[in-house]
Amino acid sequence: MASDYPVQPRRGRPYWNPYLSGLLLGVLLFLAFFITGSGLGASGGMNRLLVWLQDLLMPEHVDQVPYLLKMAGGSLNPLKNWIVYLTIGTLIGGLASGLRAGRVYVETNKGPAISNGLRWCLAFVGGALMGYGARLARGCTSGQALSGGAVLSTGSWLFMIAVFAGAYLFAYSLRRSWN
Repeated sequence: MASDYPVQPRRGRPYWNPYLSGLLLGVLLFLAFFITGSGLGASGGMNRLLVWLQDLLMPEHVDQVPYLLKMAGGSLNPLKNWIVYLTIGTLIGGLASGLRAGRVYVETNKGPAISNGLRWCLAFVGGALMGYGARLARGCTSGQALSGGAVLSTGSWLFMIAVFAGAYLFAYSLRRSWN
């Protein structure tokens, strides 16, 4: 299919084999269940980092909200949880992997009908909605798909079907911005 704008050549080393990556992710998920008693996910760690920041800047707010009080009330430190270090390690590991493979560079991926500013605005709003939705659903897509799916949780499977259906419908409605 021809395109009106040139496609940038692929830079860096080739990606890992997806089957090997999936197998390694499955082994890692098994080890997470075996060692910690719970699966993998990212929103819990990000949530605890945000609660730590809230407790630093607005401790009186944290002391008034029961949900936040469980993590940071009084002498509790929200950073004293393994999921925080898993999240930080994931970010550092992703950066290290990208640097090693020569795939770290600044760019804005978008279609020709959308400006850089609008693309960044849409990305920020979408990320904020996903973060809010993750807390509302009591888990992020990675936690729901990987951990919930691995234990055959019906709610996790239904959630992922809804995520994919919603994403396809939303992407279809924004297709003019990309073509």
